Amino acid sequence: MSARIMQVAKCPTDELSLTNCAVINEKEQLEQHVVVRNGAQKFVFTLKTHPSMSPQSIGFSLPQRKWAVLSIGQEVEVTSYKFDKSKQCISTMTVEIDFLQKKSMDRNPYDTDKMNSEFVQHFNNQAFSVGQQLVLSFSDKLFSIVVKDMEAMDPSILKGNKAPGNKQKIELGLLLPDSQVIFEKSETSSVTLSGRSKTRESRQSIISPDWNFEEMGIGGLDKEFSAIFRRAFASRVFPPEIVEQMGGKHVKGILLYGPPGCGKTLMARQIGKMLKAREPKIVNGPEILNKYVGESEANVRKLFADAEDEQKRLGANSGLHIIIFDEIDAICKQRGSMAGSTGVHDTVVNQLLSKIDGVEQLNNILVIGMTNRPDLIDEALLRPGRLEVKMEIGLPDENGRVQILHIHTAKMRQHNLLGGDVNIQELAVETKNFSGAELEGLVRAAQSTAMNRHIKASSTVEVNTDTAEKLLVCRTDFLGSLENDIKPAFGTNQEDYASYIMNGIIVWGDLVSAVLDDGKLLVQQTKNSNATPLVSVLLEGPPNSGKTALAAKISEESEFPFIKICSPDKMIGHSEIAKCQAIKKIFEDAYKSQLSCIVVDDIERLLDFVPIGPRFSNLVLQALLVLLKKPPPKGRKLLIIGTTSRKDVLQEMEMLDAFSTTIHVPNIANGEQLITALEKLGSFSDRERASIAKGVKGENLSIGIKKLLMLIEMAVQMEPEHRVAKFLSLLKEVGRMNPNRF
Repeated sequence: MSARIMQVAKCPTDELSLTNCAVINEKEQLEQHVVVRNGAQKFVFTLKTHPSMSPQSIGFSLPQRKWAVLSIGQEVEVTSYKFDKSKQCISTMTVEIDFLQKKSMDRNPYDTDKMNSEFVQHFNNQAFSVGQQLVLSFSDKLFSIVVKDMEAMDPSILKGNKAPGNKQKIELGLLLPDSQVIFEKSETSSVTLSGRSKTRESRQSIISPDWNFEEMGIGGLDKEFSAIFRRAFASRVFPPEIVEQMGGKHVKGILLYGPPGCGKTLMARQIGKMLKAREPKIVNGPEILNKYVGESEANVRKLFADAEDEQKRLGANSGLHIIIFDEIDAICKQRGSMAGSTGVHDTVVNQLLSKIDGVEQLNNILVIGMTNRPDLIDEALLRPGRLEVKMEIGLPDENGRVQILHIHTAKMRQHNLLGGDVNIQELAVETKNFSGAELEGLVRAAQSTAMNRHIKASSTVEVNTDTAEKLLVCRTDFLGSLENDIKPAFGTNQEDYASYIMNGIIVWGDLVSAVLDDGKLLVQQTKNSNATPLVSVLLEGPPNSGKTALAAKISEESEFPFIKICSPDKMIGHSEIAKCQAIKKIFEDAYKSQLSCIVVDDIERLLDFVPIGPRFSNLVLQALLVLLKKPPPKGRKLLIIGTTSRKDVLQEMEMLDAFSTTIHVPNIANGEQLITALEKLGSFSDRERASIAKGVKGENLSIGIKKLLMLIEMAVQMEPEHRVAKFLSLLKEVGRMNPNRF
């Protein structure tokens, strides 16, 4: 059909203006689709008829006139148009959506699946062009639509072939019932969309494609990292429409806690690198605080400003914003806990809570908090919806230590600077309870030792260039550093218990062997039994009978990675509260290790007990009663060995019931046991021992091994011929001073 000149007019009714069709008089003889030429530009429209339209006129809605740059009364050339259905059928059309009028804006979510269905039904068999503007009526709201992109349907599908072919971009197409319309928000739009059709394609994984777990530099935290990934990132990797259909929400907060140096900060930084998110904002807790009123809260708001702005603009398409709080306990202490404070901490906590999970909550953030004092943090911050994933980053196990040592020695191995005799597995066994930072320190110390060998000891400090090229970090460097330089904060200080058994254990009879055997059984029970993660034993007996030495020996032979002696000599001058805190800290440190042993020495001295009065510290007593009965956290095991010389006092204080079992440590009670002890000590000759045996024959003795050692040392200072006489007189002197015990 030849071109016709027609005059542009308004659309006759509001209903017709929502059809996206140009309107002509019913008597006009035109095809369903026409090309309207406006100067050099061409626009394709679908036609509808209406009796109110005057002949030779063609009516357009306001959005159509804006798109085609038409004015009322203008003359345009109209020509019929036929679609090539093998090439111009729309498979997928992406459109941008916004409210037509700002006054009708709301926050209600609009289901794009239903919107797609209505759109295809309403505009079926109509012509669409890229850049076209139209109005959509949905749920009694009017929306402005702009066509952004179109892909042609594969002709093979029209022939019944289900195999997908290559998708072809088109500028002009025909909408069919099988077409898919995908709705996206414009940058300035505040429409809230839900459903499958709201993004161009299922969102790509937020995990960076070139991310490599091996290169993260995090060792020994595979299990923890997997748990964090499952809880915090699985929902973000899944297509968002499926998460919405499940009614799920993203995790918005993670709390990493644990001993210092175990990789909390490192893990938080690497999480930021792993995700295809912008560089995380890292904030040290104390930096937030400001002495001026309102400034601290403003600092919190600034951290979330970018995320808020992006969520308003892009909604569900917003990228992930990561905010990392190091030492979060500095700003999020329990509200109301700081008596006499200005209340700044409380308002900062309130501000943080409202940003993470308040009325206008953000869905494009991930807050990672780190602390080694989770007990100080306000409990409202730890509930689900806030920092809901709580992950302990604990001391690495043996496999973890192997990984960490491999990471820190990788460059040396790469450049052939690591000695062939260095066995990483052996070092991992030797470094029980080392944190990641301490293992890194061990490698540094070994490197320093190796480098020191190549420094000339002359008037000036300079490198011996002749030997420096042969620099190798050897096994001896690591073992030397392990012995002298690096000690684990949550490990075993051998100097602590070495002083208690410097004279060894004198097995003067079967009774001593029985105590040691029982101790070994309790150690095995602690290691192997899952039913009793807490085992406690009280060694009781008269003063100087060697209880502390036996307790130290049992703990040493246990080879537990954490051994601590809670002794009164470390708490001289402490107030009751300070003493309770010191005892509590020892137990809390023990809970961080897989296997721990605590020796609570001289319990009556810890309790400040004196028989005059009698007087004792009830505060310390109650603290000990609680801690002795408190089981360690899941997966941890604890052996407690207590010692006392006043079993009767502990009985009255109801403390005996706090121990699983009680073992009696006796004194030397007769001459035979005394001679056995003297033989083991080797301080007297055979003839002298025979004389001593004759001197004590028939006597009932009661002397502690510790006291006996003191008497022997006094006696051997005499001339050889007087030593036996002196020793026997000292024994009788002890008997006169302690008639009940000799």
